[in-house]
Amino acid sequence: MHLQDQTNLRTIPHTRNFCIIAHIDHGKSTLADRLLQLTGTISDRMMRDQILDSMDLEQERGITIKSHPVTMTYKAKDGIEYELNLIDTPGHVDFTYEVSRSMMACEGAILVVDAAQGVEAQTVANTYLAIENNLEIMPVLNKVDLPGAEPDVVEKQIEEILSIPAHGASRISAKSGLGIQEMLEAAIEHLPPPKTCDDGYLRALVFDSVYDAFRGVVTYVRVVDGELKAGDRTRLLASGIETEVKEVGRFRPKMEPTATLKAGQVGYMIGTIKSASDIKIGDTLTMHNRPALKALPGMKDIHPMVFSGLYPVNTADYEKLKQSMEKLRLNDSAFTYQSESSVALGFGFRCGFLGLLHLEVVQERLRREFDLDVITTYPSVIYRVFLRDGSMIEVDNPIHLPDPTRVDHMEEPMIKAFVICHNENIGDVLRIVMDRRGDVEKTETLDTKRVMISATMPLNEILIDFHDCLKSVSKGYASMDYEHTGYAPSDLVKMDILLNAEVVDAFSCIIHRDKAVYRGRQMCAALKEVIPAHQFTVPIQAAIGKNIVARETIKAMRKDVTAKCYGGDISRKRKLLDRQKEGKKRMKEFGSVSVPQEAFISVLKSTG
Repeated sequence: MHLQDQTNLRTIPHTRNFCIIAHIDHGKSTLADRLLQLTGTISDRMMRDQILDSMDLEQERGITIKSHPVTMTYKAKDGIEYELNLIDTPGHVDFTYEVSRSMMACEGAILVVDAAQGVEAQTVANTYLAIENNLEIMPVLNKVDLPGAEPDVVEKQIEEILSIPAHGASRISAKSGLGIQEMLEAAIEHLPPPKTCDDGYLRALVFDSVYDAFRGVVTYVRVVDGELKAGDRTRLLASGIETEVKEVGRFRPKMEPTATLKAGQVGYMIGTIKSASDIKIGDTLTMHNRPALKALPGMKDIHPMVFSGLYPVNTADYEKLKQSMEKLRLNDSAFTYQSESSVALGFGFRCGFLGLLHLEVVQERLRREFDLDVITTYPSVIYRVFLRDGSMIEVDNPIHLPDPTRVDHMEEPMIKAFVICHNENIGDVLRIVMDRRGDVEKTETLDTKRVMISATMPLNEILIDFHDCLKSVSKGYASMDYEHTGYAPSDLVKMDILLNAEVVDAFSCIIHRDKAVYRGRQMCAALKEVIPAHQFTVPIQAAIGKNIVARETIKAMRKDVTAKCYGGDISRKRKLLDRQKEGKKRMKEFGSVSVPQEAFISVLKSTG
């Protein structure tokens, strides 16, 4: 990556900084495993699959969530020893920001393409991201030993779809280790070495950070110019925060202290920073007494696209949740939060995410790493509300929507979706896209088996189960990537759910008018299944303003008050029943409905 614009640049010939990019499941983490074995960075005794995926969640789901840097030493065939800094990156669309910040620390990228699956949606997205970051791209065909592999066809696809020369691309099997050494030799030859400016200034790029309970903030840095060592007094240019360096080191792949970090190297720095919020990703680290005059190019600020309320199940855990979120925020710069309160759920936070998988991962990390159970409210996007007085406000929570009489019109965020699927699934995929108010712009034939569909859709429509539907109709073969294209006017309404005539704000959502009745019925039916019977009848209603659009009723628990009446006059039984009816009426007036935690989860799952 071209981080400097000075003319007196010096090349560091025996260092290579590169990342591995690919679509989900094309073998990035497995390739990283083989490289670690080949270079002897990890002994066979310590080796396990996907060793860089250190989170339990990553190993269970088989996906990479965080980028992982590692330093390897390799003696090439020409006898020269090279230092290789590798960053393994995620493939899922929700973690694109992780990929982009890893690219900031690199000069090259190894693009892994499955020789059986071919170019997929995320392959295209990550390639464009690498080109944007001025990286040298080296295509590699993985899984060539599979029976369905067609390396020649895939080579052509890479050249036609991505416009990257792929003739003679390395053909490997990351699982068996076939062709790995040849690929690494080609990478050393093909990928450019880093360059540095010997002007005496320290410039190091902050590209990630994690929180350690015992040592405070661990900052991941790529030293661009100068050198960094323990005892240095440094300053972060953007925030102005000063810190004394306590330790510097490399990732092998565990943290290993070293005396210094020199120009071109990737490693970590532990200083005296204790607060998670002090570090800004993309900031420049420089010397306190001799600061660099110009900062390195930083990162674009990431704006969350999906918002949801997170509330502790136990209200006493509010402070613990707040501290946990602050620590997560350090490790995940795309995650945002601010305090809010709900009548139904008490005190909690309004949180911003890049997508639904991101939301799921944050929720799961809160549960595992911080031992917290949270309730999630219905996810929402940022809507633009234009008022009759000419002003415009942005609303990410249905509760803040102004009175409909004040609203002139509303706009919702739109995306351009690229779906790659097999020819025989095109009808089903088009139906799913159109069901979600999508407007298909074009379909392109990629090869004899697959097509790419380009469509414009509202972001709100792909939030819940769009990916699940896509995978089920295509037997798992369809892949999708999307980019944001701005806002468009839409006929949107706020729908409330009433329990016993009281609005439960946690279930409120903003929805297109045409879909309101259908969604309202789904939500009412889902709630009827999970809300327990009370001593009185509980009506569940979906309402738009004053209009009720759907209703379900939970019948009252009935106690048999006539059980002790054996025979006798019917009027005696009638009197007891009438008395029970009076009590029920009174209960209905004063009773409040208890909503179990499962209700919030079932509503999320039932609506799509």
